[in-house]
Amino acid sequence: MSAGAATPAARLTPLVLLCLGLVYVVWGSTYFGIKVAIETLPPLGMLAARFMVAGALLLLVLRLRGAALPTARGWRSSALVGTLLLGGGTGLVTLAERDASSSVAAMVIAVSPLFAALFARLWGEKTGGREWLGIGVGLIGIALLNIGELHATPLAALLLILAPLCWTFGSQWSRHLPLPSGLMGSAAEMLTGGGVLLVLSVLMGERWGTPSAASLWALAYLTVFGSLVAYSAYMYLVAHTRPALATSYAYVNPVVAVLLGVGFGGEQLGALGWAALLVILTGVALVAWPRRVPDAEAV
Repeated sequence: MSAGAATPAARLTPLVLLCLGLVYVVWGSTYFGIKVAIETLPPLGMLAARFMVAGALLLLVLRLRGAALPTARGWRSSALVGTLLLGGGTGLVTLAERDASSSVAAMVIAVSPLFAALFARLWGEKTGGREWLGIGVGLIGIALLNIGELHATPLAALLLILAPLCWTFGSQWSRHLPLPSGLMGSAAEMLTGGGVLLVLSVLMGERWGTPSAASLWALAYLTVFGSLVAYSAYMYLVAHTRPALATSYAYVNPVVAVLLGVGFGGEQLGALGWAALLVILTGVALVAWPRRVPDAEAV
């Protein structure tokens, strides 16, 4: 392995840390935002609007700065990734939140790092022992957090299991597809993924009523921060860090989701819950700690 391939995965650069912080905090809050948005907006239609508007704005800014449009091959690859991540991943979570709380949704999605490590092995990538330990510790924390908290319909529970499968497979596959470079890839994925969600919304017969002000503000937040900012940060992490680190957000998101639930949703968290959060953060630290790069790889 060359130095160029090993270095980004081994070092926590300032840009990597910034992207991690954005994905940790912003995506943790989007579960609550989705719950508010779908109170008066159709789930898939809301997501279609969110991603298509965000993708169009990002594409416009990039074009004004002189970036080239994706090739036909790039659009096809973006459509595959956008469908898996935004249609299968975010779409299934949003549908599940009709019958499950935002904090429960975030908790179940915490299996993402485990799926990411397994899918990464399909392409010959290795997961170190400390990363496996961190994944295990994080899952123990999620199990503790779920004691007495997992109240969802069977369909919602199934959707929450399928969502991280779609998301993590699409994330790992994206590392091996000819995607448009930089933020243009994010714009293309949001536009194509949003298009798929729009088609699904029509096929499911979703109808738009009169949205509340809270739902519209939630949609605006999801569009700007959840899509334009955090999604672009996540795709940078997928391309420049280890799979276990790129998906470690799944351990911090429940922390943010629960804190929002306690602070704004009237939920309560006991001593066991706070202990679980500490265990989750320990798992994140184990996964995120820089991996030692053998001298042979640095040549």
